[in-house]
Amino acid sequence: MLWTIFLLFNGLLLLVFLYSTRTRQKNEPPLDKGFLPWLGHALEFGKDAAKFLARMKEKHGDIFTVRVAGRYVTVLLEANSFDAVLSDTVFLDFTRSKNQLLKRIFSLQLPSIKPAAERKWMEQHFQGLCLSRLNSSMTAHLQHLLLSDHKGCSPSEWRQDGLFSLCYSLLFRAGYLTLFERGDNTAAVYTEFRKFDSLLTKLARGTIRRGKLHEDKIAILSRERLWELLSPDRLSGGSESQSWQQSYHRLLQEEGVDEEMQKRALLLQLWTTQCNAGPAAFWLLGFVLTHPEAMEALKSEIRGLPLQAISLQHPHINPVEVHCTPVFDSVLSETLRLTAAVIISREVLQDKILRMASGREYLLRRGDKVCLFPFLSPQMDPEIYQEPQDFKYDRFLNDDMTVKDKFYKDGKRLRYHTLPWGAGRNMCVGKEFAVTAIKQFVFLLLTHLDLEMCDPEAKLPPVNPSRYGFGMLQPDGDLQVRYRLKRTHPEM
Repeated sequence: MLWTIFLLFNGLLLLVFLYSTRTRQKNEPPLDKGFLPWLGHALEFGKDAAKFLARMKEKHGDIFTVRVAGRYVTVLLEANSFDAVLSDTVFLDFTRSKNQLLKRIFSLQLPSIKPAAERKWMEQHFQGLCLSRLNSSMTAHLQHLLLSDHKGCSPSEWRQDGLFSLCYSLLFRAGYLTLFERGDNTAAVYTEFRKFDSLLTKLARGTIRRGKLHEDKIAILSRERLWELLSPDRLSGGSESQSWQQSYHRLLQEEGVDEEMQKRALLLQLWTTQCNAGPAAFWLLGFVLTHPEAMEALKSEIRGLPLQAISLQHPHINPVEVHCTPVFDSVLSETLRLTAAVIISREVLQDKILRMASGREYLLRRGDKVCLFPFLSPQMDPEIYQEPQDFKYDRFLNDDMTVKDKFYKDGKRLRYHTLPWGAGRNMCVGKEFAVTAIKQFVFLLLTHLDLEMCDPEAKLPPVNPSRYGFGMLQPDGDLQVRYRLKRTHPEM
């Protein structure tokens, strides 16, 4: 027995040694293994991916391979070459990494669901007439929540809250009511969701702490509580037979998903649909509150809209849908450029030659991963955007107030100048729903509330660096604001 254990241990050491002695081969990207055996750069990558990858880019250029917890990851930071990754479905695959994360974060396995069938269902519900219905429902819920939260308050009564808390709470609750159609447990779902989401990145990376802090227990209990709250049996009370959650539940049944996994899949959809809108609205409002010229430009555009579009007496009129708002659109685009930080990942199924836009060619090894990090390039590339760290509300406006969508690098127009919603076959299907919800929320707050910072000299809190790679960034802290209902809504 001891001899067997000894042989297994030595065999494992040999495998670790052989794997850790990987060297760069001809035509491969620069290789940086780091100093720690097996771990490589895992700790630095997980702590602050943007800072780490920026350092690697400065050292190696726009393509390189790093060792991360036993895996070799090739990072491509040349936006004009992204299509070589995004369009390849033969040599590259995204489902393996996705399934690993689903199991790690949501304890979810969906082997019977066909990705094509799921995407087709998503497209049916986030496009066309279904999208219009969702937008109308979302607008009505936002208006109702805004008024109900101020019920009993006099117009002169100021309320104080953190801006992030305010945005996340209102948008989450409205989104939950729109898609899941349950009003009796909204507060409980939101409370558990925030607990779960605060630990989600640690679940994904396997770095959740045990011991005195009991992070593992908190995450597991919140996840189980959400499974219970989102159980299809408890969510069956929607008013319409074709409601979003009922239709998704039907899809899961048709695809042969068992009852336990159905609950877990609903939590996945809750997180997917609700995790980004609140943070995006926070950053947008935070930027305009701390940049008076941006706030004035945005309010000036809103003042030009028809008065009936601003009234709560027309709950189904969505002014940000039916009217042209180029300033608003530019402010949102600039916000997403600065705070959307998704990592697009693919598994290399077999050796592949990656052809760059510049004509260079690199070999990607089978079994490695290849990643794109649009936040660093193109979104924060100084060769594309002047002073990319700064918020400029009119960055996406031409002089004639039309949308600016032509950006260049090295004399070539970029196909992807920002990628807040992903790209290619895996672009976010719910993009239009999310954009409309964010704009409508901001519109309602600015037209129906007096909103100001408690400290006029306050600055936006820094980002939480652990959120890089997981969609919209979240702040490390909050911005304290005070607000009250306007005496007359159309005035700004």
